[in-house]
Amino acid sequence: MELTKRQQDILDGKEGEVKAKVMKTLVMYGETFGSEKMVDITGEYGHLVTSFGLSVMKPVYDLMDTLIDSGTVSSQKFSVDPRPLEDCLPKTFIQNIFFKVMYSKQSDYDQQLRKLGIMSDDAYTCTCYMDEVGNIPKEGDILSWAESSAVVYANSILGARCNRNSGILDLFGSIVGCVPYFGLLTDEGRKADWLVEVRTSKKPEAQLLGSAIGMKVMEKVPYVVGMDKWFTSLDDDAKAYFKDFGAATASNGAVGLYHIENLTPEAVKSGRTLLKEGYQVFVVDDSVLEETERNYPVIWKDSNAKPKLAFIGCPHLSPAQLDSWSDRIDEALRKSGRSRVSIRTVMTAAPAVMDKFKQSEKGKRLLGQGVVLSHICPLMYMNNPKCGSMPVITCSNKLRTYTSARYYKEDDLLGMIAGGER
Repeated sequence: MELTKRQQDILDGKEGEVKAKVMKTLVMYGETFGSEKMVDITGEYGHLVTSFGLSVMKPVYDLMDTLIDSGTVSSQKFSVDPRPLEDCLPKTFIQNIFFKVMYSKQSDYDQQLRKLGIMSDDAYTCTCYMDEVGNIPKEGDILSWAESSAVVYANSILGARCNRNSGILDLFGSIVGCVPYFGLLTDEGRKADWLVEVRTSKKPEAQLLGSAIGMKVMEKVPYVVGMDKWFTSLDDDAKAYFKDFGAATASNGAVGLYHIENLTPEAVKSGRTLLKEGYQVFVVDDSVLEETERNYPVIWKDSNAKPKLAFIGCPHLSPAQLDSWSDRIDEALRKSGRSRVSIRTVMTAAPAVMDKFKQSEKGKRLLGQGVVLSHICPLMYMNNPKCGSMPVITCSNKLRTYTSARYYKEDDLLGMIAGGER
C-alpha cells in the first residue's frame, strides 16, 4: 500500500508504538480489500457502533485502556450508538438482575468513551445525523463510521462516503485520521448494480420495501425508481422514511448505499449514468411486498401469545416521527374509547431529541397514555435470553431481524397497542 509521509511515519512508530499498531491494523484491513492507499478523513466527527458495557467484552476494555494510557485517543470527537439500558424501561425483578450482571461494565465503559473523545453525554444514538445531535457530514466527506443504518444514511441521503466498517475499526480510523480507500469511497464503488422499479399501488411501507430490496441485492448498490410519485424532495418526512428504508436494506441485506431517482444527491446529479454496465432489474409490486412479509418467521414459543411489549423506533425516531406517532396514537385511543395503550409501548429517539419532545404537550400526553419515551437501543435491550423469550412486537425490520421481536406494519401495530386489535 502506498502511504503518505505522515501515514508512513505513524506506521514506523514515530507517534508511538500503540498508534503504529492502529495504523498497521488499518493497512491490513485495506489490503484485504485491495486498497492501494489511505485517504484522509474529512468529516468533522466519527461515529462508533460499540456502546454497550457487556461484561464479556474484557478485550475491548483492555484495548481502550491501552489507547487511553498511551495517549492514543481520537483525533476527532465522535458519537456512539445508544446504550442498552435506562431506568424507565419495563423490567421484571429477574430481568433487572440479569441486566445488572450482563451490562455490569456500562459505567466504566462510558468513562472510557469520555476519555477517548465522545462528543457529549447526549451523543448516544444510532441517528447521530439529527440536527439536535449535530453529527451531520457534508456531501463528499470521507468518514470512519460504523453502525449499518447510520452508514447507509450518510452515504445515501447526505452523499458522504463511508464503508461498512466494523466496531473498533471505526475508532481506529478516527485515531489516525485516515481510512483505506476502497469500496464505497470510490466513484466506481458507488455505481449501482441493480435498477429497482417500484410499481406498488400506494406508497410502500418503508420497512417492507427496504427489506425486499435488501434481501434481493444483498451488499450491492440499488438505484431505485418510482419513489418520486410520493416524494418530491428530501424534506423531513422523506428523510425519516428513507432512514427506516435504509436500515431495513442494511439489516435484511448488507446495503451500504442506495440511490433514489430524483431525490438523493448523487442520483439528482448523475441520474441513470450511475448504473453499471450489465446491471440487473428488480420489480417491486404489491405481491412482492406481501410475499416478503408473509415469509417472515415467527419465533415466539407460543405464536398466539398476547404481546407484552411494543417497540417503535429502531433506528431512533426523528422529531417529525415522534410528532406523527403521538397524533396517531392519540387518535387511535380516542376511537377505541381508551385513555391508555393496551400494550406497554416504548418509543425511542436520540437523548437530545427525546428530552426536548418530553417537554412538549404531545410528549406529556403520550407519557400520560402509558407510553415509555426512552433513548435506549431496543436491539440491545432485546438481545438476551430473558427479554428474547418475551412476546414483543415492533414495526422495525431491523429489530425483527436481530431479535425475537415480531414485525407488524405500522397501522396494524397501532391498532394493537391502542385497542388490542390484531
